[in-house]
Amino acid sequence: MTSIIDTKSIGKPQRARRHVRTLTGYLPEVDATGKEQWPRGDEKVWKEALRGVDTDVPSVTKSFVNHVQTSLARQAYNLDDLGAYQAAALSVRDNLILNWNETQLSYTRKNPKRAYYLSLEFLMGRTLDNALLNLGLKEEYRDGVKKLGFSIEDILDKERDAALGNGGLGRLAACYLDSGSSTELPLWGYGLRYKYGIFQQLISPEGNQLEAPDPWLENQNPWELPRLDVTYDIRFYGQSERLSDGRGIWQGGQEVLAVAYDVMIPGYGTKTTNNLRLWESRPKRGFDLNSFNAGNYEAAVESSNSADAITSVLYPNDHTRKGAASQAAIVSSHHARPPGPDLNIACVSFWTAASLADILRRFKQQGKPLKELPDFVAIQLNDTHPTLAIPELMRILIDEEDLTWDQAWSIVTNVFFYTNHTVLPEALEKWPVPLLEHVLPRFFLQAVERKYPGDRERLARMSLIEEGFPKQVRMAHLAVIGSRKVNGVAELHSDLVKTTILKDFVDFEGISKFSNVTNGITPRRWLDQCNPELSDLITKTLKIEKTVWLKDLTKLKELLPFAEDAAFRKEWAAIKQRNKERLAHYVQTTLGLTVRTDAMFDVQIKRLHEYKRQTLNILGVIHRYLTLKAMTPEEKKKVNPRVVFFAGKAAPAYYIAKLTIRLIVNVARKINSDPDTKDYLQLYFLPDYSVSLAEVLIPASDISQHISTAGTEASGTSNMKFCLNGGLLLGTVDGANIEIAEEVGESNVFFFGHLTPAVEDLRYQHIYHPVPLEQKCPALARVIDQVRAGLFNDAEIYEPLLNTISQTDYYLLSDDFDSYIAALAMVDEAYQDKDEWVKKSIRTTANMGKFSSDRAILEYAESFWNIEPTSVEAPKKKAT
Repeated sequence: MTSIIDTKSIGKPQRARRHVRTLTGYLPEVDATGKEQWPRGDEKVWKEALRGVDTDVPSVTKSFVNHVQTSLARQAYNLDDLGAYQAAALSVRDNLILNWNETQLSYTRKNPKRAYYLSLEFLMGRTLDNALLNLGLKEEYRDGVKKLGFSIEDILDKERDAALGNGGLGRLAACYLDSGSSTELPLWGYGLRYKYGIFQQLISPEGNQLEAPDPWLENQNPWELPRLDVTYDIRFYGQSERLSDGRGIWQGGQEVLAVAYDVMIPGYGTKTTNNLRLWESRPKRGFDLNSFNAGNYEAAVESSNSADAITSVLYPNDHTRKGAASQAAIVSSHHARPPGPDLNIACVSFWTAASLADILRRFKQQGKPLKELPDFVAIQLNDTHPTLAIPELMRILIDEEDLTWDQAWSIVTNVFFYTNHTVLPEALEKWPVPLLEHVLPRFFLQAVERKYPGDRERLARMSLIEEGFPKQVRMAHLAVIGSRKVNGVAELHSDLVKTTILKDFVDFEGISKFSNVTNGITPRRWLDQCNPELSDLITKTLKIEKTVWLKDLTKLKELLPFAEDAAFRKEWAAIKQRNKERLAHYVQTTLGLTVRTDAMFDVQIKRLHEYKRQTLNILGVIHRYLTLKAMTPEEKKKVNPRVVFFAGKAAPAYYIAKLTIRLIVNVARKINSDPDTKDYLQLYFLPDYSVSLAEVLIPASDISQHISTAGTEASGTSNMKFCLNGGLLLGTVDGANIEIAEEVGESNVFFFGHLTPAVEDLRYQHIYHPVPLEQKCPALARVIDQVRAGLFNDAEIYEPLLNTISQTDYYLLSDDFDSYIAALAMVDEAYQDKDEWVKKSIRTTANMGKFSSDRAILEYAESFWNIEPTSVEAPKKKAT
């Protein structure tokens, strides 16, 4: 005899232990008297060897040098700035881990109800600076690395942005995690560990956007902690067999492994350090040696490649415009991720299934019955992407836990909460039914459908299934019926949700299920970190510690009297000027272009989309250029010099958005090289927009543009960031612009354009009673004629973009253009009075207290999740 092996197990990874005891959050054993027992070895020796959080320069430098020696295997002789960043990051991570461990142990002891934030994107930005600020160790590390021969600024600049998000959705999620920790809420995030992120944006010589992979993990990520013991098997494809008792058996198909990576999220001014758990997909069976030896090299790595593909590239939340959002276009806009759209479903299913398995595993450790799950777990769905979590939890409860349909549905509808982020019908996710049935055979559609019997017309509107070929699953409808509460993200948006896309559900389920939580931003990153001089001035002026006002942003109102203080205004203006010079230096060093800093800085930074109307902005710039060209030298001397900045990415398959980028780039080339106008107007497109670039642009802005067609922008958060940093707002009456104006005063914002109630009627007029553009808006017609005449090269290339305006004009550029130009003139006039402008800037910042993400996350905690702050107590010292 000899030892034998199951040949099917060859190549499968060996995992001797999985959650025999979780590596985090366990409690020590106690004896009969209740005294905690030390698990092994000499307790005194152990405790003497335990380290604490670094608190002074010597401990910082010791930790830094230790990582240089042992983690990087380097010495002072061969350590560059990148190595210094890695050593500093690992040193700071050590401190985060200590607080993180205490936080998890505290949660396990107190057993509070927890909230879980499911978001397909977490746009975290750089971590080192934020971690140092939240730990209160920025100055200690500054002094420590200086003693070791490095500059903290040079080290911070070496960090690469984490490529885990695309736009505002992902940045909002990151702000909420920061606020969750800062307000001491038991809140975890769940996302995906994308290998290549969205893409690195490059600009071709012709001005086209090019997409390159963003290998942000090439130097490893010091902020993540691999949890190789936290793994789950996730199944796709196969067959589902329904049993007589209503349960089902799902078997066959493909299984992949979900492996956890933890990212620590430190709170500001607190020990609380929560967690962002990211899932990476790996093959259950890796390299197929038999296929390799047989010469079939593709088959040898097939399972590995297909599993790796699931978390390779970010699934961007971009859609083409109405009338062009076919399933094929949407799928292609989500990058080329073979073998096709089923991989997109697999990506979302993989993430939600792994997250639910982890949440349920943690809940079961308490020994509570499943009917109590809503008392200990709240799951927030950030947009429709995680909606598959609803049928997945139903599957688990019915198939694996033997609950009845009614029992499972009662639990599900008290666990989930859904945040809607759009009222654009074309942006509401829909998945083809055949694809879902193919990828996820055990998908509870018919059973959920029975919740709405009766009225056929109402049923057709409210149905989870949209008729057509192929039939589509309306994910927003599934999110609504499967959630306890539904919210919009600004007052106008929430009203539109209730009166348009979800009106039937409001009528059926009652208004109380639908509410509003206006978005917010974290002031730690979006003021203290990105604009430290302004933060220091506020602290000095208010005579309040940062740890106080950065966690209670309403205290900024105490700045209002200082708007009348000439000395304070001078300091405020000087900081704005230095921020402009910092931005100009960035443009000089990265693009080799010279920016004048004595002009107004006008900024629009958003992902490229027609409803956000970057096209309106660039056509306005062309109008300004043509006006300047027609002026005499004397007239030009009276002009307010302006520098216009654009930044943002377009989805790879979004042709119209990419044409807009090309037009911006080529208009910039023409304007910036024209000796007649370059002293009065400059234009720059800054490629590869990121959180770090935003942190340079936002503090430098005098005016920012938020000019979406009324009723299309759910909220926006960049508007809040600009205003918090003293930049004034030019925008439409849309999204959070409205609430910002209510807070800062309409005299400090510049509104233009038609209001939401007029939009549909204007679109109707465009279709059935069109008016020639030359007659309707001569100024815009003149601009378009110049583009078509080749003033900015390649006239025919821009024809599809121009036709969206001259033909259907779905986003109302021709209706709003004259009003927009008038608003720009008002901005110019106001900026001429520099003293009054600075007053407006101060008043704007002072009235932004409402828009802290701390306020928003506490609203979710109180009105939705029913969770409470849970402070982390310092370990008790032994009595001597």
